[in-house]
Formats: sequence, structure tokens, C-alpha cells
Amino acid sequence: MKRRTFIRQSAATAGMAAAFPAAAGITAPADQPKKAIYELRKYHLKGGGKSQLKKYLLDVVAPMLNEQGGKVGIFGEYSLQEPPMLYVLLCFPDMEQYFTLKNKMDHDPDIQAKAKAYNELPSDRPLFDRYETLLLEALDAIPQVRQPDASRGLFELRIYESYNEDASRRKVLMFNKEELPLFDKVGLNSVFFGKNLAGRHLPALTYMLWFRDMNHRDEAWGKFSPHPEWIGMRDKPEYANTVSTIHRVFLIPEEGSQL
Repeated sequence: MKRRTFIRQSAATAGMAAAFPAAAGITAPADQPKKAIYELRKYHLKGGGKSQLKKYLLDVVAPMLNEQGGKVGIFGEYSLQEPPMLYVLLCFPDMEQYFTLKNKMDHDPDIQAKAKAYNELPSDRPLFDRYETLLLEALDAIPQVRQPDASRGLFELRIYESYNEDASRRKVLMFNKEELPLFDKVGLNSVFFGKNLAGRHLPALTYMLWFRDMNHRDEAWGKFSPHPEWIGMRDKPEYANTVSTIHRVFLIPEEGSQL
């Protein structure tokens, strides 16, 4: 085999191993749960495009994801901003399903037929200017999305940037080993935690919490900050300087959201 051909085939195998471990002959341990893949979209809405965009997401995208155990979360902003934004969380059960369902969305005739009205909207009537997207892999401690309680009325989305890759790895380790159990203990209700794979803010991790309202949120964070377990872990040298910038957005669930 020529060296150039060998390199191409090796690269292809490596790519397949990353995206489809089983297809490349690599299998995870039987007791290791699958980790969800999240696509978090931020739509910059145009005019009255929200209702039509939501109809497409709920009538076309959500049923396709639901068939494979996935979900679609749709969130508006807690405070009105201009231009208006719509946040959409697409929850895929694992990386293989992410690629399978994305391919189906683009090429399946039945899906294309259901999306016909959305796809054929004229160029002079766009629903949004553009959307930003983050691709995330679930943390080990919360391998799949957690369903919020029916009383949820407020969501807090946080992005933690780190100054380099090692700092980000150490922050992920901190959440997996110590911080997430404390979140559960004090009532910081997790929806998802994910390591950012692609998009803005890299290296970073992103997570979402739910609360009944802002008072409930302030009460829970008020228990966390002075908690002796938090004070103890934050001062450990292995977790020093893991977060350089925090981005925070408050959201409310839109009607029909599955989260």
C-alpha cells in the first residue's frame, strides 16, 4: 500500500472512530452510559417569525427526535431585548444519533415533505437573520438531559470560559467529582451540563438550571455560595483559575417546549 493512501485511510478511520465508535470497532464499556449531544441554537428573530419557527420545530424536528429518545427545548428571553431571540436546545441521545438524525433531517423524503412550508418560505419573508449554535457533549455526572418539574418557570443558562484547555478540563472534573452533587443538595436544579465541542467561547462548558421563579433561584444560589463544601472545593489548588469569564442568560419556557 502506498504511504499516501495509508495516511488517507488512517485519517478516515480516526474520524469514524470519533463520530461512530462502534462502526470503527471501538466499543465503550458495557456499564458506561451513553452521553447526550446537545445543539444549543440562538435565533436572531426577524419580525413575527417566532410562531412559524416554533411550528417547524414542534411539528417536524421534535417528533423525529422523540422517536429516538431525544427532546426539543424552546425558550424565550426573561427580559425583552431587541432584536428578539429564541433559544432552542436539541437533545440527541448520543453522537451517533446526532449524525444519523442530522442526515435524516437533510435527506429523508418524509421529513422534507413535512418541512415543505418552512423550506419554501420566500426570501423576502425570513423568520430570522441568522442563528448561532454551540455543540456540546454531556458531562459524565449527568450523561442525559434531566426533565424539569412542571412548575418550572425560569431557566438560567451559564457558559464558563476557561483561559486554556487544561483549565477547562479541570473545571469539568470539578463539576463531575464535587460541584454537581452540591448543586443537587442545595436545589440548583440541573437540566444539562455539557462540554463545548464547537462554537463560540472555546474552551468552555455550558449548563442550564431550572427554577420556579427568580425568588426560588436567588434562594438556591444563596444556599450554595456560603456552603462549607463549596468553600472547601473552591480553594483546592487543582481547581484554581479554572474559569476566566462567565456568561449568564435568563430564559422562560415557550409553550410546547419539551423541557
